[in-house]
Amino acid sequence: MQKQTRNQPQPAETSVKATPLVPQAPLYDVEQIRRDANESIDKGPVTPDYPLDLHQAYKLLNQALASEILCVLRYRHHQIVAKGIDFPQVADEFEEHAEDEQRHMMMIATRIDQLGGDPDLNPATIAERTATKYGKSCSLADMIKEDLVEERVVIEIYRRIIEWFGTGDPTTRRLFESILKDEEDHANDLANLLSSMSVKCAPQS
Repeated sequence: MQKQTRNQPQPAETSVKATPLVPQAPLYDVEQIRRDANESIDKGPVTPDYPLDLHQAYKLLNQALASEILCVLRYRHHQIVAKGIDFPQVADEFEEHAEDEQRHMMMIATRIDQLGGDPDLNPATIAERTATKYGKSCSLADMIKEDLVEERVVIEIYRRIIEWFGTGDPTTRRLFESILKDEEDHANDLANLLSSMSVKCAPQS
């Protein structure tokens, strides 16, 4: 077996060079932001970097506002005319829903104003903008069905509005997410009422 001699060349050591850090560009220029804020001070919270089409935002919001106004009117009508001695809780449910829709109406109107738009509360144009219907049912069961259908309509529309605002306007998106939760609760309440009415009205064997 051959012995290794002292003069035998040793494998060269490889040195790892550290990659120099590249300085990162600042996330924002506060002085430029301050100049922009001063130039458009009359626009309130709408800053120059607002990424969405404001006119389209106003249109979607005013359509939702009209839908909520009509929901308030429909629920108030149903609250007043609801009759059914076996179902006294129905009128209370209509009243609760009407109060929720009134709150939604004010939330949407306030947001339109914050974005620099004009909340359209004109009764003459509500029918043109609304996605919901006032209704014409007379029986208690038909009123509940009518309200349930309209809740399902706005649930789908509000999901699409939420997608449209997305990350571009998280404040408005969260507002509609909150409203959507209420509308889903309403739909669930109405479905349960309808089911309980069907059970009570079923012929006894």
